[in-house]
Amino acid sequence: MYRYDEFDAAFVKARTAQFSDQVARRLSGELNEDQFRPLRLMNGLYLQLHAYMLRIAVPYGTMSARQLRMLAHIARTYDRGYGHFTTRQNIQFNWPRLRDIPKILEDLAAVEMHAIQTSGNCIRNITTDQFAGAAADEIIDPRPVAEILRQWSSLHPEFSYLPRKFKIAMSGATHDRAAIRFHDIGLQATTSAAGEVGWEVWVGGGLGRTPMIGKQISPFVPHEHLLAYLESILRVYNRYGRRDNKYKARIKILVHEEGIESIRRQVEEEFAQVKGGVLTLPQGELDRIAAYFAAPDYERLNATTLDLAREKIVAPAYGRWLERNLNAHRQPGYVSVTISLKPVGGAPGDATDAQMDVVADLAERYSFDELRVSHEQNLVLPHVRITDLPAIYETLVANGLAEGNAGQITDMICCPGLDFCALANARSIPLAQELTRTFAAPERQAEIGDLKIKISGCINACGHHHVGHIGILGVEKKGTELYQITVGGDATEHAAIGDILGHGFVVEDVPAAIERLVDAYLARREGPAETFIAAYRRLGKEPFKEALYGNA
Repeated sequence: MYRYDEFDAAFVKARTAQFSDQVARRLSGELNEDQFRPLRLMNGLYLQLHAYMLRIAVPYGTMSARQLRMLAHIARTYDRGYGHFTTRQNIQFNWPRLRDIPKILEDLAAVEMHAIQTSGNCIRNITTDQFAGAAADEIIDPRPVAEILRQWSSLHPEFSYLPRKFKIAMSGATHDRAAIRFHDIGLQATTSAAGEVGWEVWVGGGLGRTPMIGKQISPFVPHEHLLAYLESILRVYNRYGRRDNKYKARIKILVHEEGIESIRRQVEEEFAQVKGGVLTLPQGELDRIAAYFAAPDYERLNATTLDLAREKIVAPAYGRWLERNLNAHRQPGYVSVTISLKPVGGAPGDATDAQMDVVADLAERYSFDELRVSHEQNLVLPHVRITDLPAIYETLVANGLAEGNAGQITDMICCPGLDFCALANARSIPLAQELTRTFAAPERQAEIGDLKIKISGCINACGHHHVGHIGILGVEKKGTELYQITVGGDATEHAAIGDILGHGFVVEDVPAAIERLVDAYLARREGPAETFIAAYRRLGKEPFKEALYGNA
């Protein structure tokens, strides 16, 4: 895990002092809200419906136990006893008082954390696969490169005031768990014909009011030239991205209007000028950063497999948890454990201060002092011995964190919606809570299998509804909250944007509508092995449209 050097510490300390002064000037009335707004946004502080919201960066989703304990302390001391983990692998606090923000930032700096560039028209937190450095299907751990990109993008003098916010995601595995094709830039680890590991680069993806799948701009960029290539993309975007209309300011619009061939040609022209220059990454620097992410000191274990069938009979709840919440590890005898933040009736992504302390203890004791935030709003213990699973599960049960539902219908992504967000048109959290109750029965979830529901409270799509196998978008029409349902979205390497099947539903009718979609799938699938998304691709939308609306 990366540790701050002297520059990092001085940089965060100076920014904290600077923003503390700005807060004091706002509280004294020397700055009005219009003057304060751009200053607070540069430091991750939003003004939402009822209070300020502070968004804290978790670079590439990796944290230590000490850092999570600090987040628990902040929740307990300055907020209402909980935090909300987001789809950008960040955490948000929804109720801090403005006068407490300087102290919160000081506390964060003490554990090498901050809120810089979690908002504003800049390069935001770079996200990765939550199992990076541990997954059995990994080509390369993307986090060392993500850290280099973090350092490069922090207060970059040319890219601090882009036409619009800019998001980068990286996947080091063969299976895309980071939704790279729906980011401004997506990076997929790949191998050249000569066996050299580098990066496939995608550009122009995104969600929001104009969802688009990214286009491949380069099939292979070596490590040493990645910074130069990304800088070339950013320069083209910064030069031509629209600043007259924020709805058309994202790079996806530029790529769409110019065409990928034109953008590629201009990027290559820029790249030819900077390639081999100061942006070239020396192998020594790559090695220095990679050393921070060296594999833990794994034990050579005798117990390397689980008797899952037996566990499901002897202890069904534990067996379900083992079946759903473990991910294959590159090291024999180890697994990665997903800790679901999606209990029945709970707000997806929320964790209490007490729960954060518990997870920190588990990470310190059982996972080499390391944990992850997933873009699906869960937490992960990346390096766990199989023999420690019973003890971990027992602790999770005692603290309301043992839901064995990873990847199932109740493991849904959900934005804060109209309960918190000033941009939202409809509530998201109450609907998510009701859907978890509707599909709470473990047997029902097991019968349905893999199915991802994603809910957004407005067209900005913070809940990624466009790429849900079932997506739900809250809209407002003549004072009524309606929910539009899409089907067939996919955020993986098989990227797809969901189809709108018809008119929206009032909130009370949504659970029954989702049940009709599920029943249509179960009635038509070719055996339990065919997932919902596979069946939708085979059958097309008509059977599902009929299930929702009948023959009308």
